[in-house]
Amino acid sequence: MDLGLKGKNAVILGGTRGIGRAIADTLAAEGANVAVCARKADQVAEAVAALSALGVKATGASVDITDGAALKTWIGAAAAELGGIDILVSNAGAMAVGNDTASWEQNFRLDVLGMVNAFDAAQPHLLKAAEASGDASFVIISSVSAAESDSAGSYGPIKAALIHQAKGLARQYAAKHVRTNVVSPGAIYFEGGVWQMIQNNMPDMYNGMLSRIPMGRMGTPTDIANAAVFLASPASSYTTGVNLVVDGASSRRVNF
Repeated sequence: MDLGLKGKNAVILGGTRGIGRAIADTLAAEGANVAVCARKADQVAEAVAALSALGVKATGASVDITDGAALKTWIGAAAAELGGIDILVSNAGAMAVGNDTASWEQNFRLDVLGMVNAFDAAQPHLLKAAEASGDASFVIISSVSAAESDSAGSYGPIKAALIHQAKGLARQYAAKHVRTNVVSPGAIYFEGGVWQMIQNNMPDMYNGMLSRIPMGRMGTPTDIANAAVFLASPASSYTTGVNLVVDGASSRRVNF
């Protein structure tokens, strides 16, 4: 299936490891040019080199996503370097799980305001791309924790806010053919990721989570990337405002 991504320009927040890196790799493999940002300059340099080797234009920078002005400046620079923005992916997350003020502020500044500032900076470029080709897209990575709760905490409600905002953006920009969709992963395992650390340090917690996944395994970054890249592509040009749960059936709710 041709996703129609060849020659498209994509910007990925948090695109050097885990889910974000898998999204960048998958987009590049489909022929899209990519720009990635993350905190660590060495990881950005490695990602850009690997993405360039796939035969597409690739660029990146070390950016503090909680610094709204710096993030907007980088997105503008990425648009200029790539020649526009057809796809924006907001993947960066603070992963703070506490219910204390610091955790709430950390999650809000990175997850929510990072997403808001990124779209604000990319919006004119997305509108221009949609006017030219008939389609542009914004994909937000949330979590099944948005609708699953065992106790009070900041992580789930912040992830839920992303889904609510996505629906509003989807309706607001539908007539302009700028689509907004969400992918909500379940437990995702990769080297250096949260679940590997839990496996190494809290094996009972890891095994408990694994036992709650009917599919019998945790997901991979590629599982999420495949879903996100489809939603980002012109192949899903009539899909906007959805929250696609990719969790191996671990959540119990019915997704109407």
